[in-house]
Amino acid sequence: MKTVCVKDMCAGCGACVESCSQRAICLKEDIQAYNAVIDEDKCIACGRCQKICPKNHPAEFRTPIEWYQGWSLDEDIRANSSSGGFASAIAKAFIEDDGVVCTCKFSKGGFGFQFIYNTKDLMTTAGSKYVKSSPKGCYREVLSKLKSGHKVLFIGLPCQVSAVLNYVRGNWEENLYTIDLICHGTPSAQLLDMYVQQKGVDIRGATKVSFRNKTNYGLQVDHSSVEDYCQDNYTTAFLSSISYTENCYCCDYAQRKRVSDITLGDSWDSDLPSEEAKKGISLALCQTPKGKILLEKADLCLHPVDIQRAIVANHQLMHPSEKPPKRDFFIRKIEDGKSFDQIMFMIEPRRELKKIAKRILKRKY
Repeated sequence: MKTVCVKDMCAGCGACVESCSQRAICLKEDIQAYNAVIDEDKCIACGRCQKICPKNHPAEFRTPIEWYQGWSLDEDIRANSSSGGFASAIAKAFIEDDGVVCTCKFSKGGFGFQFIYNTKDLMTTAGSKYVKSSPKGCYREVLSKLKSGHKVLFIGLPCQVSAVLNYVRGNWEENLYTIDLICHGTPSAQLLDMYVQQKGVDIRGATKVSFRNKTNYGLQVDHSSVEDYCQDNYTTAFLSSISYTENCYCCDYAQRKRVSDITLGDSWDSDLPSEEAKKGISLALCQTPKGKILLEKADLCLHPVDIQRAIVANHQLMHPSEKPPKRDFFIRKIEDGKSFDQIMFMIEPRRELKKIAKRILKRKY
């Protein structure tokens, strides 16, 4: 099997698939890893796929020039965001300035990338997504819009931002603005599908899937919790870093230098008042003059931030999430057909017994 990058290190961005003029590449996904596989009978050895790959050739890393924490001054945006609403507020201002936003959205049972042209559609893209999304299919459209003179704001994970920057390199880049999100790592979409099926939930017909509301973590489908009274095991696995694909544990982008114009995340352990923390506080790292423009035009409340404190509270600004000792066991048992609940009980029996007891008591009273 010939792959675009080192086996099992693929981020699943799909840029190589879209860049291949011979249609010689397919993305193979399983719960452990992604791989971009090359059909050697079709390949003409042009090398374009390998140059675009964000694992082989990361976009230029830049040191942040400014750091901020704060929130959107639009109360509805802040209330409907996982933290302070920076991403939605910046995107809203960008659209109002005749720009187009390309970002992740849940639609037709999956998380893909769509173009947003009006501000009322932005709220459907808000919130954290604890699953691997696919920008496949958006790269050509991004480039087409740039060629047509449109301003495009791309919001994604750092590997996805790197992929889109590689794809359009040397072509109308002045109109491309980028925001990357501080990323812990992401599970395969197959894993999410597997879990909800085990719970008897069909997300194919769902209109909304959410993973977090401020500091309350839990998988919800159409506003209903998948697990009542206690944290669901999809979320537990995610928060324990046990369910990510292989590439995430050696991510090149989990560092202080970034590839985007702006990096956004949560301002964990903020020194701002606790009542503001309850409403959500965002963290922003600005790398470029373009990033400064985005921040200046958005309706934001900006505060200075203790940089070292922010880094300690977001370890992905220092290193990738560490691979837990039981992660390979978790994958093997999933492949053996065991359920999420069975596996998490094997891995952390005391924690799971406490959850069972809590569930029984809540139902009783």
